[in-house]
Amino acid sequence: MFDTVLIANRGEIALRIQRACRTLGLRTVAAYSQADREAPHVRHADIAVCIGPAAAGRSYLDATAILLAAQATGAGAIHPGYGFLSENADFAARVAEAGLVFIGPDAACIHTMGDKVAAKAAMRAAGVPCVPGSDGALPDEPEAVRRIAAETGYPVLLKAAGGGGGRGMRVVREEGALLEALALVREEARRAFGNPAIYVEAYLPTPRHVEIQVLADGQGNAVWLGTRDCSLQRRHQKVLEEAPAPGLDPASVAEVGDACAEACRRIGYRGAGTFEFLYEDGRFYFIEMNTRVQVEHPVTEMVTGLDIVAGGIRVARGEPLSLRQSDIVTRGHAFECRINAEDPVTFAPAPGRIARFDVPGGPGVRVDSHAGAGTVVPPHYDSLIAKLIVHAPTRGEALARLRVALSETRIEGIATNLPLHARILADAVFAAGGVDIHHLEAMLGRAA
Repeated sequence: MFDTVLIANRGEIALRIQRACRTLGLRTVAAYSQADREAPHVRHADIAVCIGPAAAGRSYLDATAILLAAQATGAGAIHPGYGFLSENADFAARVAEAGLVFIGPDAACIHTMGDKVAAKAAMRAAGVPCVPGSDGALPDEPEAVRRIAAETGYPVLLKAAGGGGGRGMRVVREEGALLEALALVREEARRAFGNPAIYVEAYLPTPRHVEIQVLADGQGNAVWLGTRDCSLQRRHQKVLEEAPAPGLDPASVAEVGDACAEACRRIGYRGAGTFEFLYEDGRFYFIEMNTRVQVEHPVTEMVTGLDIVAGGIRVARGEPLSLRQSDIVTRGHAFECRINAEDPVTFAPAPGRIARFDVPGGPGVRVDSHAGAGTVVPPHYDSLIAKLIVHAPTRGEALARLRVALSETRIEGIATNLPLHARILADAVFAAGGVDIHHLEAMLGRAA
């Protein structure tokens, strides 16, 4: 048990974690960089500690500074949020070695699920469907590599075992290009992730990106909380998400969801997590697990009525999960727009001072943000400044509600991607539901 949580993050997720802690009666410590000294979660914290300059490598990614701050303030637990050190197994291990609680899975789980080869093996053992491909990392012997790729069937996708965020991947359409592409991806993986291991999967041409949210207590109890559709992406970065994923067969979803919960039980998973799938021709194919709270968790909260962040904190305190699968009921439909400080045409980051920020309102409208008029958006971090979330009884009503809320949102002084969201909501194909992961970039290409 602990009564004080150090929040090792910034922005809207730091404020979101702080609110969950306060509702649970927990004290909070804000570990902040010099660039974030005026942030709302810093002002509202019981204790605030500057851990370094603006550069993330010398503040939010400095594990030693974060641990020293926790020990100096008497924090019993550290919540990593998303990004930064949230999926760093070494950091989770250091937190445990210091006698503190890492709010999330243990280092072994993070390590297993962070390695795509190990993760696929664990998922297959639990009955989670995976993309056809190699059982492990590709060998060095060229003929063996050619045989494995041929058995998988061209086109194939080469993927870094330690990759993520769309990096460390390359499509190979014919055998003649295989070995050269493998050499390139191995070197990219070695430089980017410190792990040159590569595996191969069948390339799916027009999949959707569907997620299943889970919550587990590490004591043998786990539930899945429905689906999300995150197919609207640009350069593998999500732009708009919804829950539940439209047009899926409920029986198939339940089968895969139950397998995800079983996988959590088998690996002793604790906390909130997300199983990510490619979905094509009525079939799910596991690609990776995010061992942390997701940016898009609010859409699941809106349709289930659950507080996922608070749930993760409770199980970290050692409380058994009180939910059973029969308790999980999805009602209505929710959307989330990621509002970024970026040029709406070039998508280049657009830091600066916000001169005006009008927040929408009305039934079923939620805005998660740390920003407002006068906020300075620094150039050092991710450009996300707000998440606009809406909920309604049906998908059509939720779309209508989102269009109204978006029209009421005004941000001046910096460039944002609000015009991009307006274009998405005007797209008839998206409005019909079920677009694939290539739809947004194709739409932008047509507009250009």
